[in-house]
Amino acid sequence: MSATTILDTAPLGALIRYTDNSPKPPARFTKKLAAWERSNGVGRLVKKEPPRPYPTWTAPASFTLYEGNFSSDGVILVTIMRTHSADSALTFEVAEEPQPGQVRVLLDFGGCTELLHLAESVTAAELWIAREGYRNARLEIVGSEDGDRAGNAELAA
Repeated sequence: MSATTILDTAPLGALIRYTDNSPKPPARFTKKLAAWERSNGVGRLVKKEPPRPYPTWTAPASFTLYEGNFSSDGVILVTIMRTHSADSALTFEVAEEPQPGQVRVLLDFGGCTELLHLAESVTAAELWIAREGYRNARLEIVGSEDGDRAGNAELAA
């Protein structure tokens, strides 16, 4: 499916697989393999952004995937996030959607909602917020009767 389909249908917290449909090169070709890995991977959907108008042009809608952290001795050194625009030539698919009952920890800023964490329960989400120190975060239960869009459930965090 296309990037615009992901923007329209995929819920925050879904695992998204992306590919350029090229075969994976052998491991001995390290530069080719590194280039292939930049265009083929999987990440958790953490943010969707609408088109942004600027004085001379309009940036297309986009979404951001969280791919992981590099850490040392329990300290996160680098967080890998990739942003794909709606006009991306890559092929995307929803590999896994959040399960009903899971809890999204969300933060609103700049007119967008960002997924900070996907927890198994409300208790786990509240513990995560207390440990990480997000004061303005809010919780949303996946599959609540209000729907599955970011921003519907209003649990105070």
